[in-house]
Amino acid sequence: MWIAGAGMTRFGRRDETLPDLMAEAALSALADAMIEQPDGLVVAAMNPEEFTGAGNYGSLINTHLGLSHVPSLRVETATSSGVAAVYSAFAAIASGLHKTVLVVGGEKMSHVPTPRVSEIIGRSIDPHERSYGTTMPALAGLITRAAMHRRGLTLREISQVAVKNHANGTRNPLAHFQEAVTLEAVMESRFVADPLRLFHCCPISDGAAAIVMTSEPAEVRIAGIGQGTDTIAMRYRSDLTAFVATQTAAQAAYKMAGFGPERVEVAEIHDAFAPFEIISLEDTGLIPPGKAGRATLEGETALDGRLPINTSGGLKARGHPLAGTGIAQIVELCWQLRGMAAGRQVHAQVALAHSIGGLATNNWVTLLEARR
Repeated sequence: MWIAGAGMTRFGRRDETLPDLMAEAALSALADAMIEQPDGLVVAAMNPEEFTGAGNYGSLINTHLGLSHVPSLRVETATSSGVAAVYSAFAAIASGLHKTVLVVGGEKMSHVPTPRVSEIIGRSIDPHERSYGTTMPALAGLITRAAMHRRGLTLREISQVAVKNHANGTRNPLAHFQEAVTLEAVMESRFVADPLRLFHCCPISDGAAAIVMTSEPAEVRIAGIGQGTDTIAMRYRSDLTAFVATQTAAQAAYKMAGFGPERVEVAEIHDAFAPFEIISLEDTGLIPPGKAGRATLEGETALDGRLPINTSGGLKARGHPLAGTGIAQIVELCWQLRGMAAGRQVHAQVALAHSIGGLATNNWVTLLEARR
């Protein structure tokens, strides 16, 4: 399976409508692939009904693109919806149903008041736990506190994730935040959900990203893709300091690819909350258990480190338009593998993208490889 084209919008507070943002990303990807009309279209949007007041997004977007006769569908797995759409396109091409599929995802949220955005996103949490006032940041704080207690993760290590990703964001003209932050600024920012502070959390972003997938050889190959799931209720999980869904997804992706984490040279990791990057580096096998925090603090995951992580700026700095995020990770890695990431280019032939759906209930790992 190959990726023939990739495109995305600038992330941040955008005035355009979601269909216009998706069209910008989709047309860019089609132009990059030199394809006018795909055989199929898969659209990812987490909750456009609430955010924009419109639904039926498969039909809405294919019509908006002038592709109303191209078979289309919408896919949703909360915040990992973008990669779920990639997976759907992968299956359609692998089965022989289509030869070329356009995948586009995005979200428009910045016009909605922050408490309302938090409430809508919070619907991906178990309803019973939500009835007690639980929010996504509150559960992330609970996980962080458990990791600090059981694994020795420190606030300084967690904060360095945000410092690193903001530094990378300064080199990405499409990032929501393009300003560097200091370790002290992160550690002294206001509390959101103890021990998490404001600069440990990703922003509310608008934007879209798209790729064109094909059965014909191109510059980047999808070597493996895996899905992992877990209980939506946190109270049923035996360990709060690791994400079983990520571990399962990684194992499946490595098995399909026929190689392990030792070959990965660059990765985009889901860092909606800074400690999730550290946890997920270990869950994907990229760094041994208990070592990711120290590796981050010592610069191993920096742009010039042994294993560059979130060269785009990650969710923290590039931004997090929900269903657009997982595709944006793949777009960034395609650009890295093709030598098109000007200002933040690293040397890599194999890359990994990791996406979390909800609070680690529907996760994905995708392995990409440059064509030899």
